[in-house]
Amino acid sequence: MKNKVFLILLLVFVIFAIASNINIVQAVQTKGTTTKDKDMNTYTKQDYGSDTSLSGVISGGDSFIDAGKDGSAQIDKGSLQNASSSIYNILLICGMIVAVLIGAILGIKFMIGSVEEKAEIKAALVPFIIGCVVVFGAFGIWKIVVTIGNNF
Repeated sequence: MKNKVFLILLLVFVIFAIASNINIVQAVQTKGTTTKDKDMNTYTKQDYGSDTSLSGVISGGDSFIDAGKDGSAQIDKGSLQNASSSIYNILLICGMIVAVLIGAILGIKFMIGSVEEKAEIKAALVPFIIGCVVVFGAFGIWKIVVTIGNNF
């Protein structure tokens, strides 16, 4: 039974990981076309290219670090906020699915179990409830921190 639950949770996680687009660029480097952002800061965009080889990734990272040191790199706040929101929603949905599945399994076991099994299930409910409080409390804290951070 535990292996089936683990396999289902693993499959749900893999499906969400594949379905989500996590490859989001969070920064813009200056060089090339001059533009202004919403705060009227002037900067220019540079295309890093799409070299995905190891040397290309390392050289792209080095050039981005150099741009950050000389102050010409700008972080796209809207893109960063969208990525954070996407990650938040994906993890929250995964947490809800896991909580509902485990709650349903424990509920069915409680309904059809004998007296001894019901006692064991009641003992298993304590860690389940504590886990739900921790997981959803963490998401609540994350949302509060993001909301307060957006106001400043």
